[in-house]
Amino acid sequence: MNQQLQSSFRALGDPTRRQILMELGREELTISEVVDKFELTRTAVRKHLTILEEGNLITVTPRGKERVNRLNPEGLKTTADWFNYFNQYWDTALGSLKDAIESSNKPNTNERKK
Repeated sequence: MNQQLQSSFRALGDPTRRQILMELGREELTISEVVDKFELTRTAVRKHLTILEEGNLITVTPRGKERVNRLNPEGLKTTADWFNYFNQYWDTALGSLKDAIESSNKPNTNERKK
């Protein structure tokens, strides 16, 4: 697993960071605005945002004295692509389930002959 993907999983491993990421998906926020939404210390928020940035899940842009944080959809794509690889197993399992249901719904030809 490459380093970038490893950093993304580390960032996503914490529920607070996942919540912050959801908020940043709705709107861009400064550190102060994140502090207000989560009632965390500024130091804790800065740490969470740094880890999200290292995971390439957010971008940070200076604006005056503030730093504006926003979701980085491209960073999420790398993680999503990794998960999507495993869809083939779901597709196979769901296809087998569909076949089983359809075959159980077909009338038994032996019963019609009676």
